[in-house]
Order: sequence, then C-alpha cells, then structure tokens
Amino acid sequence: MRDVYIVDAVRTPVGRYGGALAGVRPDDLAAHALRALAERTPALDLARVDDVVFGNANGAGEENRNVARMAALLAGFPVTVPGSTVNRLCGSGMEAVIQAYRAIAVGDASIAIAGGVESMSRAPWVVPKPERAFPAGHQQMVSTTLGWRLVNPRMPEEWTIALGESAELLADRYGVTREEQDAFALASHEKAARAWKDGAYAAEVVPLDGLARDESIREDTSPEALARLKPAFRKGGTVTAGNSSPLNDGAAALLLTDEAGLAATGREPLARVRACAVTAVEPQYFGIGPVEAVNRALQRASRTFADLLTVELNEAFAAQALSCLGRWPDLDPAVVNPRGGAIAIGHPLGASGARITGAVAHQLAAAGSGTGVAALCIGVGQGLAVVLER
Repeated sequence: MRDVYIVDAVRTPVGRYGGALAGVRPDDLAAHALRALAERTPALDLARVDDVVFGNANGAGEENRNVARMAALLAGFPVTVPGSTVNRLCGSGMEAVIQAYRAIAVGDASIAIAGGVESMSRAPWVVPKPERAFPAGHQQMVSTTLGWRLVNPRMPEEWTIALGESAELLADRYGVTREEQDAFALASHEKAARAWKDGAYAAEVVPLDGLARDESIREDTSPEALARLKPAFRKGGTVTAGNSSPLNDGAAALLLTDEAGLAATGREPLARVRACAVTAVEPQYFGIGPVEAVNRALQRASRTFADLLTVELNEAFAAQALSCLGRWPDLDPAVVNPRGGAIAIGHPLGASGARITGAVAHQLAAAGSGTGVAALCIGVGQGLAVVLER
C-alpha cells in the first residue's frame, strides 16, 4: 500500500440558506473550489490528475447527477480528467476523500482531487411521476432540501422520523440537557468567531461572490438568547434552531497524491492519511454513528485518544455531538472543534466531510506534527471517520 498525502485543502466560505451564495449554482460552487485548488499549485500539470471525486447529498437539480465531472469542466480542467460523484448523505465529502485515498493507496491513481458540494438554497422541488398516465387531480411537490422524502411505506416508522426528533431521542437516551446543548452551541460560535478574528481560516478559505467569511456565525449570541428559543421538533423538547446546525451552501476540495504525485506538485504536504472506517447504527439514532467509526479508525491507525492533537466532529446537533463525546471518556474535549463547528460554521451536507477533513489537515500543518481525526454522523444511521497524521 502506498502512502497517501493531502497536499492542500480549500473551501468556500459557508453561506446561509437563502444568503450570499444562494445565487451560485452547486456546479459553480464546486468549480470555484477546484479552480482555487489548482491555482495554489501552479507546478501541477492538471492533465496528470487521475480523477476528481466529489460528494453531493442531493443530485436532483443543477448538480446534473455528476457534479464532479461538470465542475471539473467548468473549472477549465482538461477534458481528459474524469470525474465521479458519490453519495453517503452527510458523509459524502469525506466518502469522496476516502475513495480517492483508496485509489492512490492501491496504485490505481497517483494524483486525485476529492471534495464535496451542496447548495441547500437551490435544492429543487420534485414532483413524483403518477402511477397512471394523465392524472386529473393535483400533484404534490416535494422539497429535496433536507431529510426524508418519498418514503418507502415498507420502512418501519421509527426509522423515518425527522432528524431533529432523532436528536431528541439521543438527548433522552444519554441524558443531555437543554442547558448543555445551548452551552455547546454558544462555544461553537465563540470558537468560530475567534478563529476568524485570529486569521486561523486564512490558509483554507477562498472568497466567493463577495463572501469572505462563514455567514452563519453569530458573534452576538448569548446564553440568554439561546435559552429563549422554543423547541423546534418536539413539544417540551430540548433541540432548538440555536443548538442545531443550519441549512447552508458551500464547497470544499482536497489534493491527494502518492510520493510521485507529491514530487510533481513541488509542495510539502499538509498531512498523510493513516486510516478510515465506516459503521452503521439504528437509523433513528444516526447521530451516535461516529462513535464506533472513530474507535475503529484509531485502532487501524494504531493510535489512541491520548495521541490526538485535534478532532473535527461534525456538529449536526449539539445533542448528537455531546452524545458522541460522552462515549469517548478518554478524549480531551479541549481538542474538539478548536475553530468552531457546524452549529456556527454551517453544514452544507455534501461538503461538510471534505471541509472537516481539510480542517484537520490544516491544523496539523499549523502545529507542525501530530495526529487528528475527522468524523461525521450520517442520516439513516451511519458514521464515518478518517485519521490523519503529520
């Protein structure tokens, strides 16, 4: 197996739903990230890129089914560079990184670009085809923005509940209080705001359409403001819009190589991929999915929680993130999401896995050495994790 390096990682700022990036098509979001990545490595002959792999959770609209290929063409890559789009819902961007890593590790590729993209603002409505031709009645339009739609009636009802209700179930099961969730959310905003103020994101974020900074961060939030929000999914519940990730738009891209490919870039890598893992759980408890995925990935990397310099755990919900952290008693919470998480930064579904993987790589590069983990929960009950090292 060949060593696989992350040479560079970029991302767009993350836009709010209906915000600054709502006018940008998802294929153009992805193309912007690809173009920026290429411009930062001028020594690389793009014709040497063996594949472009992008994650996308929707695919029903302007992504045109294979947004990776569309974006590569829009970015001006040679037409000989292929592209493939993968879908593991919220983990799609990380799945793309893992697939590129595997191709390089086994010798099927030397240089690959992996990433993810989502425009939740532009996710289309769909109209199911009628079972019989020429229906006389009205047809229902279905939103593809988030969550279950067109559910198979054979699915057990407990599997297809709303994502927020799943977070409520985790809060019930693991005893996560409203106060703990709000405090976690507040810390996410505070860390993200501080990171931007300190220039911590300068190495990875490439502005787009006048947006230079993540749009969902609320520097003015407070415990009192969060406490005033009503439960969003269950009467008398604990999960609110304030302690959940928002709907967002954004893209991220990473350049991966083997030793020969690394020489062709003329650059020092940010980090090396050590291991990965995917696991599955009951769909209604999807948020706990990262627990076993991280455990397995660390075991495969011959590392422990004590070895970790940084952890990027995607914050779909505060209840979900806290439930996971509670299952890792040996993990120092101070190393988790040191620059803020998805509650503040945002969660553009197909892009988030690539964003947090790139974030870990940049944090390891800034530190000079160390081991880091990126992990996500995934709707319908899965978890995904990657271990990086420098």
